[in-house]
Formats: sequence, structure tokens, C-alpha cells
Amino acid sequence: MGLLMVAGVPALAAALFMAAALAWWGQGDDTSVLVAAAAAGAFLLMALLGVLWLRQAAARTAVLRAVVEAVPDALAVAGADGRLLAANGAFAALSGGAGGARVVEILAHLCRGGADGQRLHDLEDAVRRGEGGEASVVFGDDTLGLPPGGAVRPVPRLVVARPLPASGLRGLVEWRVRSGGAIPVPGSHPWRELWDLAPLGVMLVDGAGALLRVNLTLADWLGHTREMLEDGGRHLRDLMAIPPQGELFPERLAGMAEVELAAARATPLRASVLHVASSAGGSLVFLGDLTRETAREEELRRAEQRFQRFFQFAPTGFAFVDGEFRLAECNPTFLAMAGVRLGDVQGESIASLFQQEHRANLLARLGEVLDGRQPAGTPVEARLRGASSPVVHVYSRRFDGDGDGDRGLILHLVDMTAQKNLEAQFVQSQKMQAIGQLAGGVAHDFNNLLTAMIGFCDLLLLRHKPGDQSFSDIMQIKQNANRAANLVRQLLAFSRQQTLQPRVLSITDVLAELSNLLRRLIGENIELRMLHGRDTGLVRVDQGQLEQVIINLAVNARDAMPKGGRLTIVTGNLHTTEPIRHETEEMPPGDWVVVEVIDTGIGIPPENLQRIFEPFFSTKEVGSGTGLGLSTVYGIVRQTGGFVFVESKPGEGAKFSIHLPRLDEKALAQAAPAEESKDKAAADLTGMGTVLLVEDEDAVRVFGARALRNKGYTVLEARSGEEALDILQGERGGDVDLIVSDVVMPQMDGPTMIEQVRRFRPDVKVIFISGYAEDRFRHSLKDGAVVDFLPKPFSLKQLAAKVKDVMEGPPRAGG
Repeated sequence: MGLLMVAGVPALAAALFMAAALAWWGQGDDTSVLVAAAAAGAFLLMALLGVLWLRQAAARTAVLRAVVEAVPDALAVAGADGRLLAANGAFAALSGGAGGARVVEILAHLCRGGADGQRLHDLEDAVRRGEGGEASVVFGDDTLGLPPGGAVRPVPRLVVARPLPASGLRGLVEWRVRSGGAIPVPGSHPWRELWDLAPLGVMLVDGAGALLRVNLTLADWLGHTREMLEDGGRHLRDLMAIPPQGELFPERLAGMAEVELAAARATPLRASVLHVASSAGGSLVFLGDLTRETAREEELRRAEQRFQRFFQFAPTGFAFVDGEFRLAECNPTFLAMAGVRLGDVQGESIASLFQQEHRANLLARLGEVLDGRQPAGTPVEARLRGASSPVVHVYSRRFDGDGDGDRGLILHLVDMTAQKNLEAQFVQSQKMQAIGQLAGGVAHDFNNLLTAMIGFCDLLLLRHKPGDQSFSDIMQIKQNANRAANLVRQLLAFSRQQTLQPRVLSITDVLAELSNLLRRLIGENIELRMLHGRDTGLVRVDQGQLEQVIINLAVNARDAMPKGGRLTIVTGNLHTTEPIRHETEEMPPGDWVVVEVIDTGIGIPPENLQRIFEPFFSTKEVGSGTGLGLSTVYGIVRQTGGFVFVESKPGEGAKFSIHLPRLDEKALAQAAPAEESKDKAAADLTGMGTVLLVEDEDAVRVFGARALRNKGYTVLEARSGEEALDILQGERGGDVDLIVSDVVMPQMDGPTMIEQVRRFRPDVKVIFISGYAEDRFRHSLKDGAVVDFLPKPFSLKQLAAKVKDVMEGPPRAGG
């Protein structure tokens, strides 16, 4: 309408002017009329042109109005007095259609006053001074863009004010309000969980860098509450541990790859700027926690270090070989096993590290695993080269790489040397045990025969005195029987089945008493040297057996030095905290008394070192020895709880080291003194009482019965345990004062018989006789049972002395 009014003014003036001209033309001459008509036509033409121009201006104004309304920002024009002159639809919707008021008051009202409202007034003052500017404020009642069912949080707004260009209308000011729309409050909308539970730190800042919103993840990282960060009027710069130079806007933050945020803890939070999303309503800044990332990287580095340590210090050898079986990588254990350096073997064939005779089989098995013809996990036994030449099990597994041609085998080498030694030790132990059992069984049968032989010789000697012609013949039989008995004792010593009578001794004293005998045994062409250590400890051994050990070693040394030499016997103490392994024997840690017998003889070949303790093994000529000397030494020392080791090389002599457990002198001093040995009178072996002799060997039983009857005893005989029980439960059973019984008998053995006898005769005295050792039957006796023992073979004198000692001794408690 206004446009039509403006266009109608020149048209109306032209019409009036034309009418006047026509009236004047009607009264004048032709020229005047003609001039008037031309003037009227000109004015009419001007009117038509004016109408056309006004129509074009109206069209341009409509286009400009449409463009202004399409702008998403709220636009308003204030006059010189600050009141609203014109505004677009966005501003009208924002202000609720308020008109005639000052623009700054309208906006301050939307901010609910306060600091935001004051910033707007300051902005207006700056514009009035001819300056432009902007201010970030929050409108509290904005509900535009609210999602269905969601609440809103006050939306940050950027208000821009600037003076319009001078166009004849001075004092006009343009106000522009940039808005990002309403932001749903995360607390009452499903977006809240996405916001707060995001694994990234997120904060919302306005264009000036003021902190408006943070998620819980970022608040937890910084060690603050969300309210403390959002309501404290903080700026983006306040979050920086080391603020950068100059102003800090979100756009500048986008150019930073890494920042340090001030956290409640002592160390700043290192964060990476992942993304900055800016809009008219502000900027969202997404951060990643580099501190945790660094911790993960550190944990990964430590894990790699742990794996590297496992690889470096594993007791198993690890190696990687390529498809051509060339060594690529290995750990130090592998190099130590092979006794090589990595630089010398890297790139070389793995087979070159093994002994020649094992290479072909090893390569064949590795090729089968590489081609898939042999399952992984099956070991190959081989021996490495080098000084120690360990026996290893090689486990292989194919490695196909990552498709880059890195194909090969992963090898695991397990050192089996110790296990092989244990296996050899076990085999040797089984062999020695089997030989010992055989020797013990043979010795038992021989002892029965020798008991009868020696016994009947003693009975014959009772009737044939030294002047008798048969006396010398009987003595020859007895002496050879005693030699046979000594041979049997050596068999029992090897099998560790002889009966020992140990007592506390000083090795130095024993060797001092034995030195004269040793000098006579070794001869004049051999020098004997004895070197005794200081404060040599005490041992508990059978003196006779220990002397036999030293004599046997001295005799062997003498035979190894046919042209003379030197025999040295050294004593001393040894304390060890680690086990000592020698060949197949392992001595536990502890305190030991050591006796070393060293000769300068011909030495022992390596192939004989493993067999020298076997019974009947001898390198001497036939008839020069029994082959039981060293086996006896081995048996006696092991039964005493000790160890015997030998070191020798051909042409360099030999050294036998005997290790006996050392006694604790303090404990011995506190213990009760040992019982004094009784002085047995050899002149009178007669006695009185009834003796029940139980023996399945007729010869031994006949000899024993006659010997005891000759000494004044009443003897009842039984061939078995059952027969002995019948006698004891019969009429004469009550008269029996002593039972002398064999241990091993058919059907019922001696210990079983005595156990039944104790039920009705608990006080009866018992002597066991056996060709086996005492330990063989002690374990079968009932706890607390007390019996005496007499080993076979025994003489008439030994039997009579033992019986009289027991008969006259104190009563023995039964089991």
C-alpha cells in the first residue's frame, strides 16, 4: 500500500498539469496549444516511467525481505534512541513480539538480568561510541527446538551489535543474535547416558571459550565434580595446566594435538584433542586421556619386558630357524647349551650345532614337521657339540608367519643331561641292588653250611688235643672254613646286609692304630704318608668294618704300584651347603668327615670306573684276587650312611674319597655316656637252664644242641616254628628259660613264632640266629620287643658265650 501511495503522487501531479494545459490550449493559439500538448505528453511519459521504477523497487524490497527472513540468526534494527525499528521473524519469535522497547532491554530480559544483562548494556555503550563487538549470554526461557518429551537447558547465545553504515540515518544499530538451538538436558533424556558414559572427555564451550558443560568422564579425569566445573564461571584457559600465549578460543584448541589439563591430583592430565565441532551455539571439544593411554603403553612395554625376560632367562633353549633350517634367533640359554656365540652361528644351519651322528636324524625330523608330515610336540633326542655336550630333547613347531614368507620352525631345547644321569644312576642302583640280593641269598646258604663246618670242627677239637695226629687236619678244615666265612662277610658287606656294631670313633685314632699293619701290607718300596686334619670330627662306625675298608683300599693301591710309589691317607672335615654329584652318586649337603686314600699307581681306565664296585669285577690276573675288595668297601661305607667317590686317570694314580657323616660333638657331650663293654670271662662258659633250639637245618641244630649240652644246659630241639609251639605248650614248656631260633624257616618263621609265644610266655628270653643281617628281621618284630642276635657262622665258643650272657642277664621285656 505504501508503495502505491508513493507511485500515485507523480501520476496525480502529471494529470493535473495535463488538465491545466488542455484548458489553456483551448483558449490560446495553435502554437501554444501545440506546446501545451507536448508538455502534457512529456509529463505523462514521466508519470509512466515513475510507475515502472516504483514497481521494480517494490520487487527488490520483497526479495530483500525474503532473504532477511531466511537468515537463521535473529536480526533487529534499533533507532538512535535504541528502540526497535525493524526486525525479522526470528527476532520476533525470540522476543515474543515485543515492540517499541529498547532492543538491549528486550535481550537483557531474556537473559534474566545479572552478569549477562550487564554485558549487553556494555556492548550497547561500545556501539554508541562507534565500536562493534559481541557478547556471550544465556537466554533462560528459550524453548525452540525442544525434542519431544525432553527438557531444555539454557542455550548459549552470541549477541553481535554494530552501527549501520551512514546513509542519512545516523544512530541506527544492527543487533544480531546467533543461536545453536535448544540443548536437551542429559539428566532427563536418553542422550544423558551417551553423554556421561562416553569413553571420551567432552566439554561444551561458547565462542569466547567459556566452559558451559562437561560430561562425567571428563570430570572424573580431572578429579572434580561436574557442578564445580560448570557453575564456577570457568574459562577454557582455566582448565589448562600451562595456558598458551594469547587468547584461547575453541577454534585455536582445534589446532592443538595434545594439551595438559589441570587436575586435582599432583600430575596434570595429558589429553589429546580428538575433534572440535563448532556451530552457532558453541563448540563441542572431544578429548582422549593420554595419561591412561600412556599407562596402557607402559603396561604393554612392561609386558614386553616380562616376555623378553621369560625368553632371555628361561631354562629352556628357544630358537627360530627359517625354511632352510638356518638359525635366525635364539635365547642365551640355547647359546649356553651349545657353548657358542650368536654372531658365530646366526645364519648357519642348526644341524652344525649338534654332533655328527645326530644331524641326519634331526634334519629329517625337522623336515617332516615343516612339511606337516610329522605332528608338532614329538621330541627328537640329540647331543649338542661343545665342552659339556649336553643331551637335549628338541621340540619343533611350524611357524607360517603372517603371509610374508617368514616361514620356519620354532625350536624348544630341553636339557636332559641330568635326567639321563638319573636314569643311569637308577639303572646302576637296580643292578647293584640285584647283585646285592643275589649275594645276600648266597651268603645265607653259605653261612648255614659254614656254621655246621666250624661247629663240628670245634666239637672234634674237644676230643683231639694239640698233640693228637688229627688236630692239625681239623685246624686246617676250620681255618679254611673261617676264610670262607670271611668271603661271605664281604658279600654281605657289599649287599649291606651284615650286622654292624657301630660306636663313636675318631678316624685319627683308628688310623694311628692301623698304621703299623698298613706298612707291613704295602711293603718297603711304597712310602706311606698320613696327613691328619685339625679337629677332625667323630663318626659312628663299626671299627672292624672301617679297618677292613682302609685295608682293602691300601691293598688295591699296593697292587697298582708294582714298582713302588707313594700311598697317602688324608683326613679332614667337609661342610657343604649344596649337594655334591659325582658320576651317578649325589651326596646331600651337611657335615662330613673325609678320608682320602691316594696312590701314584697306574690309574683306572674310564671304561672301568663305573664297574669297579661290582662284585667279582677285577682287572687282576686270574687267581690274584676275589674281586670283592672294592665292592666290600662300597657296601660298608653305604651301610654306614656314607659315600665313596673315586677319581682316576690312566698313568696318574687314583684317589678314593670316603665321606662319613660327622657327629655333633655338643649333642654327644649332653647325651648319656655309652655303656661300658662287659668283660666276658672266656675261661668259664658253662651254665644251667633249659634251652629250646629251633633250627630247620639239621647240621646246625645238631651242632648247636651238642655244644650247649656240653656246657651243662638242657636242650630241647625243634625243626620248625610249629613244633616249637607244641613243645612250649606241652608239659616241658614251662621249664624253657631261653629260646634260640633261626629267623628264616619254612611255613612259620622265627619272628612270627616268637610273637605267638609272647602271648603266653611274655618273659621268655630269645636269641635269634641267622645268616642274614639283623636288620632283615627287626622290622617284623612287634614294637618294643627285645631280642638278642647271633649272626652265622658262629663257633662253639661264640654260641656258648652268647647263651650264658643272655641267661645271666636281666629279664627282657616282651613286646
